[in-house]
Amino acid sequence: MKKLLPTSVVGSYAWPSWLHTGLAAAHRGEYGPVDTEELLNDAVDMAIRDQEDAGIDLISDGEMRRAGFFTAAFYGHLTGLEPLEPNRKVGAAGHDQQHRFKVVERISAPHGFGVVNEYLYARQRTTKPLKCLIPGPFTLAGRLTYGDGEVYGSREEAAWDFVPLVNAEIKALAEAGAEFVQLDEPSSAIHPNAEAAFSELFNAALKDVTGVTLAAHLCFGNYVGRPLSKRTYKPIFDEMMAFNVDQLLLEFANREMAEVELLTEVTQEKEVAVGVVDVKSYYIETAEDVAERIRTVLTAVPAEKLSLIPDCGFSETARWASRAKLHALTAGAALVRQQLMG
Repeated sequence: MKKLLPTSVVGSYAWPSWLHTGLAAAHRGEYGPVDTEELLNDAVDMAIRDQEDAGIDLISDGEMRRAGFFTAAFYGHLTGLEPLEPNRKVGAAGHDQQHRFKVVERISAPHGFGVVNEYLYARQRTTKPLKCLIPGPFTLAGRLTYGDGEVYGSREEAAWDFVPLVNAEIKALAEAGAEFVQLDEPSSAIHPNAEAAFSELFNAALKDVTGVTLAAHLCFGNYVGRPLSKRTYKPIFDEMMAFNVDQLLLEFANREMAEVELLTEVTQEKEVAVGVVDVKSYYIETAEDVAERIRTVLTAVPAEKLSLIPDCGFSETARWASRAKLHALTAGAALVRQQLMG
């Protein structure tokens, strides 16, 4: 029997202090490859343990190997790119301080993105249900140069070259035994007015994928805890409903549960995982805070179609706060679950 109101995470987890210092040492050349692998393995083990300690039902590996997310974890696997310096290097942290890449030839990923190996390690380290995570094609195209005189004339054109790469990675995950695959496609929510066929791109990346539960995560950005756009799902509602997935993961806590009424229509066709913990705030929710948000969601969503998550990943949140928020999430879910079951 499926658990009522299961809890999960969006994907990334908070780095402990020793991971920051260890990766800095590795960057300086003080670690060999075996040292670095041990460091990253330990980080995954830590992320899994913290999720298990909190009682999360569907966990991730914390994306602990994805230092820089795009820079190392994905673009590092691609051919045809040259790194560019950020537009701004000093001052308040912002998205314009992120690395960019010049495209010198059409991209390819001869050996995949490495997500299968991430899954295979994590699968050995837990008996819990495990989700695998990979960015969607439009999001992956976000740090590349394009325009007149470039290899790609537009971001959408570049995104189409990511489609077969993402598709191959998902199929490889399914073959390796993965049961739950989540595509992170926040860029469609961040750029609702972009002239891009979001759902066509997204669904092409899922072509002929079978045997796994599929989900899509759409948020409004979380670098240094700051969104990138007007935080509303209404402009892209039809597009995200056209995504061929079993579940949508959406942020609500940071938006004071705005637009919760949209979930009634979402759950006519899909399950939904709703953010009821605010990862962009250092206010630590109580169990009752979380329960109150869940009750608000239940005014629009049948309990059997609802999973509970933080708004986004914890990569931009301190570990002490991340742990506390995970415990609040499961405690709040337990309160409402108990009330529903009498």
